[in-house]
Amino acid sequence: MGILDKHGAIERSATLLMVLSLLVVSIGGLVQIVPLFYLENTIEDVEGMRPYTPLELAGRDVYVREGCYVCHSQMIRPLRDEVERYGPYSLAAESQYDRPFQWGSKRTGPDLARVGGRYSDQWQVDHLIDPRSVVPVSIMPSYAFLATTPLDIEFIEDRIRADQMAGVPYSQEMYDNARADLLAQLDPYSDGYDGLQERYPGAIARNFDGQEALTEMDALVAYLQMLGTLVDFSTFEPDESR
Repeated sequence: MGILDKHGAIERSATLLMVLSLLVVSIGGLVQIVPLFYLENTIEDVEGMRPYTPLELAGRDVYVREGCYVCHSQMIRPLRDEVERYGPYSLAAESQYDRPFQWGSKRTGPDLARVGGRYSDQWQVDHLIDPRSVVPVSIMPSYAFLATTPLDIEFIEDRIRADQMAGVPYSQEMYDNARADLLAQLDPYSDGYDGLQERYPGAIARNFDGQEALTEMDALVAYLQMLGTLVDFSTFEPDESR
C-alpha cells in the first residue's frame, strides 16, 4: 500500500500532515531557488536603462510617501489583456534600480508602468490637483498641495549616496553634481543641461508644473513622465538563450 493510499491517516494526524507539507514545500522551493545560484546574472541587461535623475528620484520619494503604490501597480504581466491595455509587459531590468520596487498588489487605478509620455505635463498636473476634472469617475484624492509645497533638496546628495550604498550604480560624478543636475532638468537651456545628458542620457528636461518655483509637483510629474520610456520596445529583443 503506497503513501497515497494512506491519505486518511495523514489527514488525521496534524503533526504528520505538517511535516509532509513542509517537505513538499521545501522541495519545491529548492527546485526554484537552487538554479539561480548557477546564473551569473538573473536580470537581463537592457539598453537604455539608467539610474533615476536626482529630480526623478525626488519625485519617486514623493510617490512612495503619498502611498500611490497602494492603488497603482507598476508591473504589466505577460498576458494578452494586460499588454493590450497597458503596453509591453514589464521587464525585470526596469525595476533593477528601485529601492523598493513599486510592483504593487492592487489596482484601484490603472497600472502606471507605461504612463510616461502618455499624457501632457498639464494633464498630469490637473489630474493631481483635481482628478475628476480629467477623469470624471476617478475616486483618487486631490494632491493639490504638491503644487504649493517647495521641494526640499537639502539632502539630495545623501539620497543619491543611500541608493549608491544599496547597489545603484551612481558614480562619484553623479553624486557631486546631484543638485546641479536636479536644477538643470527643469531648464533645457541652462548651462548644466549638457552635463545632465552626459550622466543621464535621454533625461527629459523642462518646467514640469509650469510654475517658477521648484515644487514637489515638478518632481512627481518628472518621475511619472519617465516611467516606461527608457526601453525602446520597438527594437527590444529578449535574450532567448537564458
